Amino acid sequence: MPPEDVLAALRELRAGDLPTHGGRTLAYVYDSGLSEVDSLGAAAHALASSANGLDPTAFPSLLRLENDLVSAAAALLGDVPGVVGSVTSGGTESCLLAVLAARDARPSVAAPSIVLPTTVHAAFHKAAHLFGLRRIDVPVDPVTFRADPAAMAAAIDDSTVLVVASAPSYAHGVLDPVPEIAAAASARGVRMHVDACIGGWVLPYFARLGADVGPFDFRVPGVTSISVDLHKYAYCPKGTSVLLHASAELRRTHYFASAAWPGYTMLNTTIQSTRSGGPLAAAWAVVHHLGEEGYLRLAASAREAVSRIRAGIADIDGLRVLGDPVSTLIAITGDDDGFDLFTVADEMKVRGWYVQPQFAFAASPVNLHLTVTAANRGSEKEFLADLAASVDAARAAGPVTVDPAVAEFVAALDPATLTSEQFAGLLAAAGLGGAAGLPERMAPINALLATAPAPLRERLLLEFLGALYTP
Repeated sequence: MPPEDVLAALRELRAGDLPTHGGRTLAYVYDSGLSEVDSLGAAAHALASSANGLDPTAFPSLLRLENDLVSAAAALLGDVPGVVGSVTSGGTESCLLAVLAARDARPSVAAPSIVLPTTVHAAFHKAAHLFGLRRIDVPVDPVTFRADPAAMAAAIDDSTVLVVASAPSYAHGVLDPVPEIAAAASARGVRMHVDACIGGWVLPYFARLGADVGPFDFRVPGVTSISVDLHKYAYCPKGTSVLLHASAELRRTHYFASAAWPGYTMLNTTIQSTRSGGPLAAAWAVVHHLGEEGYLRLAASAREAVSRIRAGIADIDGLRVLGDPVSTLIAITGDDDGFDLFTVADEMKVRGWYVQPQFAFAASPVNLHLTVTAANRGSEKEFLADLAASVDAARAAGPVTVDPAVAEFVAALDPATLTSEQFAGLLAAAGLGGAAGLPERMAPINALLATAPAPLRERLLLEFLGALYTP
């Protein structure tokens, strides 16, 4: 195919995606609203995309770019001496490496465990699964959704290699009490990681703007590592994140080396070996272009948008915000049985907005998740008007009901014993089967999935994912 035809075909495929600009997709994307940021990132990516981060002696430019980004993140998150870090492909890889470093620093622990609040990002579940650690899941406060320091401290034992807190948690946007948790971990000689993947590049600027942001960075005694994503509120192209350690000694155990083969001695600072220099160069360019004043302006815009949206939600009958979010994430639930939040999400999509449904878990009810960015500044009235109209439409439609017999049948299923054929039948019954993709209205499917226990829902959605990735 000629190059122009290839690009035309790609543009046609992209036309079916959610919009990544304009602030109408309130999940997955982080939009500064500045067009030059995108063009700069793309140009810088192209300049370095063929360079390989596997060997910093062969490509010293990438070494300089990485050290510059780590220094910038360290300065933002406490600016204390000795902090070192690595640039990774994203928040999940940063979290994986924090867990790996903690595990490998304690080889004498035969059955290592990690202590997690139940609101921690599922990346830590993945890390425990991959690296063979036992999860100690600690319930959070059922009203504030913040981690309980006393319960976290009580969960630490001789097998604990890492304790984690969120700044903020993804589901509700609340900041865990990091100083108390870090003190408990330090008293037991255990590492303490702060997952600031979302908040790390925006909370410091919120604090400069006068927000009451509790301490969470390296100035807190006992904090040994922090993850912060540059492709979130540093508004860099995906995927770049930084994992910071309080010292080089703490970082050493997330490195990997192998000379036990006839090829080159393999040395890795991350889980990846070959790494394109493109994302690194793009992030470096955007961070240097925006600078502190640029990020302060973007934070001010995002903070104003959050404030206006949160105030407007309070004026919509039947809706309320869960917890007390301190950053840019808002979780909305409904106090009115007369409408269904899954239907509200569908109605918002009809009106050109994507809001992310979240299933009920423990004390957290079904809710709609909003990731607010600087690009949302100026469209708050339109968003709130459409949200109110969507609630009215959902109320008029009435609650989504699931046939009790179907719900009872689904609840009784054992995902461990079901066959692929049975799963295919269930997927078809849920409206997830076939090659046609998802229906326009997801509320009936989400309502059915909500009746399934978490292990069954996981298995159903994994089967659906497998079907999607079958050519």
